[in-house]
Amino acid sequence: MRVPLLDLRAQYETIRHDVERAVARVFADQQFVLGVTVERFEADMKAYTGARHAIGVASGSDALLLALMALEIGPPDAVVTTPFSFFATASSVVRSGARLVFADIDPETFNLAPVAVAAALAETVHAVRRAVLMPVHLYGRLAPMTALSTIAVEHGVTIVEDAAQAIGARGRVGTGEARMAGTFGLLGALSFFPSKNLGAAGDAGMVLCEHDRMAERIRILRTHGGVRRYLHERVGVNSRIDALQAALLSVKLPHLERWNAARRERASAYSRRFREAGLEPRWIRLPQGAGEEHVFHQYVLRAERRDELRAALAEAGVETQVYYPIPLHLQPCFAPLGFRAGQFPEAERASRECLALPIYPELRDEQLDYVVETVAAFYRSL
Repeated sequence: MRVPLLDLRAQYETIRHDVERAVARVFADQQFVLGVTVERFEADMKAYTGARHAIGVASGSDALLLALMALEIGPPDAVVTTPFSFFATASSVVRSGARLVFADIDPETFNLAPVAVAAALAETVHAVRRAVLMPVHLYGRLAPMTALSTIAVEHGVTIVEDAAQAIGARGRVGTGEARMAGTFGLLGALSFFPSKNLGAAGDAGMVLCEHDRMAERIRILRTHGGVRRYLHERVGVNSRIDALQAALLSVKLPHLERWNAARRERASAYSRRFREAGLEPRWIRLPQGAGEEHVFHQYVLRAERRDELRAALAEAGVETQVYYPIPLHLQPCFAPLGFRAGQFPEAERASRECLALPIYPELRDEQLDYVVETVAAFYRSL
């Protein structure tokens, strides 16, 4: 049996006709850059997330960079974030010119550990003009925003959320109302890369914003810094979501809650079967469920003899992925910044042990059973 890590074709078949009609309307209008289709999608996302502003941009990577540009973060400043994330989290900081500061992760959730964040900020804030805290909601699970929000207030820092993997995840700060990932801080970045829970047909992203003037600044920055045609008050970038992507995403958005619920159900089924097989805790560590705080963009477990297990799964036709095999502080391009091996041990351990298994709403029971049986057979053979 072949089990892909993600099957986008299965999802597409359920919405094919609606997508084709939406794309046809864009071609009929011939308005491909910004315009009413983009405005409609931005309004839909504003309503869905509860954000004050939702601004479509060219990618999730650009969303992070534009958030820092809007805050005018630069060489006198610092950004504290996780070393265990996709490259864009750190590259946006370096591209802004700010000092890149890492804090280690919680081994249970893979998200930033509040105690590590507090220590990093205590060492940093006195040495820079301003500091930003950039938590990542990794694999679809919210970072501990109650604790991180408290720490941010104590140190007087702004929160910019990397919510690229967590669209639709909900949580609370203290006893407040539930919020969506990307709306806890002043600014939040979303990605609509095709593999995301809400995926485009190429690159696309969004900045969520809670401040009117900041939102207007991002809209200007995404169009070369132009306040109107040929008048540029800032040096911006060309980062506009196009109408074709917005049309597709508008078709998909009404299905997102159901798709996220199906991901949670598939993750629960995985964990139940792995426990029944007696694999935890001797051989694997399962991801923790967290209700609506987890939308399971990935189902990631810790595995003994991870690379051997991955090879056995590949031989059996099961596709897997390692997110992420090299923590950010050990990436060669960041070597001049002076990071060293052993500096963030939990991130390094996660990079050696984590393995993502196939998960998507259309994953069938027989496929899921086959994955679990293949994992169990590998460990029984040792």
